Amino acid sequence: MKDQQEFNKALVRDFYDLALNLKRPVEAAAKYLVPGYRQHNPGAGDGPGPFVAFMKGFFQALSSVHIEFIRFIAEGELVVVHSHIVRQPGDRGIAVMDIFRIRDERVIEHWDVLQDVPESAANSNTMF
Repeated sequence: MKDQQEFNKALVRDFYDLALNLKRPVEAAAKYLVPGYRQHNPGAGDGPGPFVAFMKGFFQALSSVHIEFIRFIAEGELVVVHSHIVRQPGDRGIAVMDIFRIRDERVIEHWDVLQDVPESAANSNTMF
Protein backbone atom coordinates (compact mmCIF):
# COMPACT_ATOMS: atom_id res chain seq x y z
CA MET A 1 0.00 0.00 0.00
CA LYS A 2 2.80 2.44 0.87
CA ASP A 3 4.49 1.83 -2.48
CA GLN A 4 1.19 2.61 -4.26
CA GLN A 5 0.79 5.84 -2.30
CA GLU A 6 4.35 6.90 -3.16
CA PHE A 7 3.65 6.07 -6.81
CA ASN A 8 0.44 8.15 -6.69
CA LYS A 9 2.28 11.13 -5.17
CA ALA A 10 4.95 10.96 -7.89
CA LEU A 11 2.25 10.68 -10.57
CA VAL A 12 0.45 13.79 -9.30
CA ARG A 13 3.72 15.72 -9.01
CA ASP A 14 4.64 14.82 -12.61
CA PHE A 15 1.14 15.65 -13.89
CA TYR A 16 0.91 18.99 -12.12
CA ASP A 17 4.47 20.01 -13.01
CA LEU A 18 3.93 19.16 -16.70
CA ALA A 19 0.56 20.91 -16.87
CA LEU A 20 1.38 24.05 -14.88
CA ASN A 21 5.12 24.73 -14.58
CA LEU A 22 6.09 23.38 -17.98
CA LYS A 23 2.85 24.78 -19.47
CA ARG A 24 2.10 21.61 -21.47
CA PRO A 25 -1.53 20.89 -20.52
CA VAL A 26 -2.31 19.00 -23.75
CA GLU A 27 0.47 16.51 -23.05
CA ALA A 28 -0.43 16.33 -19.34
CA ALA A 29 -4.09 15.64 -20.11
CA ALA A 30 -3.25 12.95 -22.68
CA LYS A 31 -0.82 11.20 -20.38
CA TYR A 32 -2.55 11.48 -16.99
CA LEU A 33 -6.30 12.21 -17.27
CA VAL A 34 -9.05 9.65 -17.92
CA PRO A 35 -11.69 10.54 -20.56
CA GLY A 36 -14.29 10.87 -17.78
CA TYR A 37 -12.09 13.17 -15.64
CA ARG A 38 -14.26 14.89 -13.00
CA GLN A 39 -13.56 18.47 -11.95
CA HIS A 40 -14.94 20.11 -8.78
CA ASN A 41 -13.52 23.60 -9.39
CA PRO A 42 -16.61 25.57 -10.44
CA GLY A 43 -14.59 27.48 -13.05
CA ALA A 44 -13.57 24.40 -15.03
CA GLY A 45 -15.56 21.74 -16.84
CA ASP A 46 -15.30 17.97 -16.66
CA GLY A 47 -13.07 16.06 -19.06
CA PRO A 48 -9.60 16.49 -20.56
CA GLY A 49 -10.72 19.04 -23.20
CA PRO A 50 -12.15 21.51 -20.70
CA PHE A 51 -9.05 21.00 -18.50
CA VAL A 52 -6.80 21.99 -21.41
CA ALA A 53 -9.00 25.00 -22.27
CA PHE A 54 -9.00 26.13 -18.62
CA MET A 55 -5.21 25.87 -18.39
CA LYS A 56 -4.64 27.71 -21.68
CA GLY A 57 -6.86 30.56 -20.47
CA PHE A 58 -5.00 30.56 -17.16
CA PHE A 59 -1.66 30.92 -19.00
CA GLN A 60 -3.00 33.71 -21.21
CA ALA A 61 -4.00 35.67 -18.12
CA LEU A 62 -0.90 34.72 -16.08
CA SER A 63 2.01 33.95 -18.40
CA SER A 64 4.60 33.95 -15.58
CA VAL A 65 2.66 31.68 -13.21
CA HIS A 66 4.70 29.14 -11.25
CA ILE A 67 3.82 26.55 -8.62
CA GLU A 68 6.05 25.51 -5.75
CA PHE A 69 5.12 22.17 -4.24
CA ILE A 70 5.30 22.26 -0.45
CA ARG A 71 4.04 18.79 0.49
CA PHE A 72 2.24 15.75 -0.85
CA ILE A 73 0.04 13.56 1.34
CA ALA A 74 -1.46 10.28 0.13
CA GLU A 75 -4.21 8.10 1.51
CA GLY A 76 -5.70 5.32 -0.58
CA GLU A 77 -6.65 6.73 -3.98
CA LEU A 78 -6.29 10.34 -2.82
CA VAL A 79 -3.28 12.65 -3.10
CA VAL A 80 -3.34 16.05 -1.42
CA VAL A 81 -0.95 18.73 -2.65
CA HIS A 82 -0.19 21.79 -0.53
CA SER A 83 1.40 24.36 -2.81
CA HIS A 84 2.25 27.99 -3.37
CA ILE A 85 1.19 29.47 -6.68
CA VAL A 86 2.94 32.70 -7.63
CA ARG A 87 1.08 34.48 -10.42
CA GLN A 88 3.94 36.81 -11.36
CA PRO A 89 7.34 37.73 -9.92
CA GLY A 90 6.97 39.72 -6.69
CA ASP A 91 3.45 38.41 -6.03
CA ARG A 92 2.77 37.03 -2.52
CA GLY A 93 0.80 34.34 -4.27
CA ILE A 94 -1.90 31.89 -3.33
CA ALA A 95 -1.84 29.02 -0.86
CA VAL A 96 -3.50 26.05 -2.55
CA MET A 97 -4.75 22.66 -1.41
CA ASP A 98 -5.51 20.30 -4.29
CA ILE A 99 -6.98 16.84 -3.90
CA PHE A 100 -6.57 14.36 -6.73
CA ARG A 101 -8.18 10.91 -6.97
CA ILE A 102 -6.00 8.35 -8.75
CA ARG A 103 -7.20 5.07 -10.21
CA ASP A 104 -5.32 2.72 -12.54
CA GLU A 105 -2.39 5.17 -12.72
CA ARG A 106 -4.52 8.05 -14.02
CA VAL A 107 -6.12 11.16 -12.50
CA ILE A 108 -9.87 10.67 -12.36
CA GLU A 109 -11.03 13.54 -10.11
CA HIS A 110 -9.85 16.89 -8.70
CA TRP A 111 -10.88 19.36 -5.98
CA ASP A 112 -9.09 22.58 -4.94
CA VAL A 113 -9.23 25.31 -2.34
CA LEU A 114 -7.32 28.58 -2.78
CA GLN A 115 -6.45 31.37 -0.34
CA ASP A 116 -4.50 34.54 -1.10
CA VAL A 117 -1.33 34.93 0.93
CA PRO A 118 -2.00 38.06 3.03
CA GLU A 119 0.36 40.97 3.48
CA SER A 120 0.23 40.53 7.24
CA ALA A 121 -1.05 37.91 9.67
CA ALA A 122 -2.20 37.76 13.29
CA ASN A 123 0.63 35.25 13.98
CA SER A 124 4.20 34.67 12.91
CA ASN A 125 3.47 31.36 11.19
CA THR A 126 3.54 31.11 7.43
CA MET A 127 0.88 29.49 5.29
CA PHE A 128 3.45 26.91 4.22
